[in-house]
Amino acid sequence: MEHASFIIASYVLTFGSIAAYAAWVVRRGRAMARRATREEMPWT
Repeated sequence: MEHASFIIASYVLTFGSIAAYAAWVVRRGRAMARRATREEMPWT
């Protein structure tokens, strides 16, 4: 149990970093989608 705080902190840092990156990717994608023209969106 002496290493539990290090392990928990590592998990928090890892998952926090992944969540922050995912939020950044979503925000960037939404910003790019607002500026895209209809020709640049063949899926719509």
